[in-house]
Amino acid sequence: MRNTIITTTKTVKLAAELRPSILRLSRHLRREALRGGSSSVDVQLLGTLREEPGLGVSDLADMEQMSRPAMSAHVKRLMQLGYVQREAVRNSSTADRRRVGLTVTRSGTQYLRNVTERRDDWLVDRLAELNSDDRTALDRAAKSLRHILEAVGEPV
Repeated sequence: MRNTIITTTKTVKLAAELRPSILRLSRHLRREALRGGSSSVDVQLLGTLREEPGLGVSDLADMEQMSRPAMSAHVKRLMQLGYVQREAVRNSSTADRRRVGLTVTRSGTQYLRNVTERRDDWLVDRLAELNSDDRTALDRAAKSLRHILEAVGEPV
């Protein structure tokens, strides 16, 4: 449903032009994760757990809008790779009890760093091919895209 007050023909055309480009760019960046032997979902989950260590499988499934069985399978895979471990964490609602949460291991952190570096390198190479005006325009666009993500509650 579009907000007709602020939607103009120009805005609709911009959305139609941006969407396929953003999707294709995202696909190229996901391929960089695959080169490391894991899926982009694995990288996304590692990033979430790095930012919020101690989450349980159910919490992580809810955050990532994934079914619990699917999340369990992803977590099991990440544990088999040695990227994630279960660790006793304090439950904030009951200070005396402990529960098991998920944390990223050193090898998981290193893997995440490697994927990020590959993605950054790939993108830097593409950006270096652009002229200064195009890079300046993308800098402004990046700020606008962050505003869009913040508006829908996505961490930036």
